[in-house]
Amino acid sequence: MTKNDIAVALSKILSSKKEAYVAVNKVFEEISHALKNGEKIVVTGFGSFNMFETRIKAGRNPKTGEKLLIAPMKKIKFKQSKDFFK
Repeated sequence: MTKNDIAVALSKILSSKKEAYVAVNKVFEEISHALKNGEKIVVTGFGSFNMFETRIKAGRNPKTGEKLLIAPMKKIKFKQSKDFFK
């Protein structure tokens, strides 16, 4: 399912497709903004999204075999709700 599919489904209960696209884009924009600010997103009955930072780790270049350090990076973790599959 894509963002477009969500907007089309939402347009069935809103007055227009344009309004549905604006609503879907605003929801994802707010989720992205909150995660970038380090906030946890909780959607009751669905799950939660949380931003975390990985640690420095050892790696290697697959072409040359040279060992290197992989810098920490930010990732998003999703944990499904207990009620997700009910």
